Amino acid sequence: MKVNTLAGLKALKRTLAEQAGREAAQREAERLAALKREREQKLFELAVGPVQPVPARPGGRATPHRAPVEPVPVQRQRDEAAVMREALSDEFDIETLLHTDEQLSFRRPGLGPEVVRKLREGSWSIQRQIDLHGLRTDEAREALGRFIRDAHQAGLRCVRVVHGKGLGSPGRTPVLKNRVLRWLVQKHEVMAFVQARPAEGGAGALVVLLRSG
Repeated sequence: MKVNTLAGLKALKRTLAEQAGREAAQREAERLAALKREREQKLFELAVGPVQPVPARPGGRATPHRAPVEPVPVQRQRDEAAVMREALSDEFDIETLLHTDEQLSFRRPGLGPEVVRKLREGSWSIQRQIDLHGLRTDEAREALGRFIRDAHQAGLRCVRVVHGKGLGSPGRTPVLKNRVLRWLVQKHEVMAFVQARPAEGGAGALVVLLRSG
């Protein structure tokens, strides 16, 4: 009887020792797993920077914060791209395209002389104008290209371009005027132009007829 009791105590002691060993091993495994997660979290923060938990909704689902998306200014981007594409040449030969009867004029092939006559007579009212005085060549080229394009898009038909008479230029040569003539001939929106009447600027300005539509 005494032998059986001793054997039972030894078995119980062995069982308790085995259980304690398993619990210790489990705690060690959990400790190592926690260290691994902490190390991985630190490596992640070093890679992407500090992070903040996303607040959760009452239902338990996270609610990601979405910054409002700014509307894309498509038209402005198109206009800026068009300005960047402006390639109006200063060397464009217009001598054979200009009509220099009693006054300077230009008209696209296919347009009759009555178009020029009506422009000179003021049959089209001037709807908008641009003054290029004081601008450098590149500034004037870009400003004129944008002005013609915007006026055409707005549905305007008749505009005035003031370039000055060039009296203040070296040698009193109308440099800007000659460049403006070349630029306008290269603009597909321009159908015709004439030298302005004295009351509208005379030799220092042009009255321009734009393509419809």
